Amino acid sequence: MFRKKVTPLSEVLMHYLRMNGLETPLLQKRLIDAWDDVVGPNIVRYTEQKYIKNQTLFVKITAPALKADLNMMRTQLVERLNAAVGSFIIADIKII
Repeated sequence: MFRKKVTPLSEVLMHYLRMNGLETPLLQKRLIDAWDDVVGPNIVRYTEQKYIKNQTLFVKITAPALKADLNMMRTQLVERLNAAVGSFIIADIKII
């Protein structure tokens, strides 16, 4: 027998993740992984740690001049990272 209402597998998986509280951690992991693609290889060389806490992405940068530049670009980076994931995950970035 055929069902008249067919649901795509992607919707079924997202529903399952949402019901079990796994959607947000998955999207946070995707956002942290997207950092390398958004900022490029030159900045990735100076990046040591990345983690998300309370909708804020904390990134440890080893070069002081680069810290200042990235602090000035915070709003653009937030928009680009959220766009890369396709969802609103972070509201701010703290460069430490």
